[in-house]
Amino acid sequence: MSAEYEIEPVPGLPENLPAGESILWQGSPDWRSLSMRLFRLRLVVAYFAALLLWRMVETGGDLAQLGRALVITSTLAALSVGVLTLLGWLMARSTLYTITNRRVVIRAGVALPAAVNLPFRGIAAASLRSYEDGTADVPLRLRDDQRVGYFLVWPHARPGHFSRPEPMLRCVPDGNEVARILSRALAVAHSQVVPATAETVSAAATAPHGAIAIA
Repeated sequence: MSAEYEIEPVPGLPENLPAGESILWQGSPDWRSLSMRLFRLRLVVAYFAALLLWRMVETGGDLAQLGRALVITSTLAALSVGVLTLLGWLMARSTLYTITNRRVVIRAGVALPAAVNLPFRGIAAASLRSYEDGTADVPLRLRDDQRVGYFLVWPHARPGHFSRPEPMLRCVPDGNEVARILSRALAVAHSQVVPATAETVSAAATAPHGAIAIA
């Protein structure tokens, strides 16, 4: 299900598409959204703010000590947020999600790219979680006879689902459109009724395979 490679004959894919297969959508995570949510940057900033507040109390109003604490804490906070944001940018830049009429492919890897192939026949359902910035996560629930290692696909895996890992298209821009494309492709692959619009995509949730439900 996963393969490392150095040459991409087709962007995001380790090999040329076989006859009859076509690309329906390709995209990458939004690096700002990925950095913020993957590394919990709000919590990091809150931690340093709390640390600075504690140092203010500890110094007892000594302006010299308070100044040093402010400089040190602010520098550590800036370095931490900067490094994590850079990692998020690198991860987003090296990731390419592909939806074809037969499968989902997750190509990722900062140093050496690896591709995880997820044929539609192995996908039981998908869900959509939208964020206020317009990005969205699209986790893929695999059928019971399909397995993929959590750390094999991390960070492109649904958080907290360790026993039954769910590969995920993470922080993709225009997630509703991505969900619509995937919903139609899965429905066609499983010979189901194709939802007419993105708004009706949740109606497919009762289908045994290929359903997308709004989470």
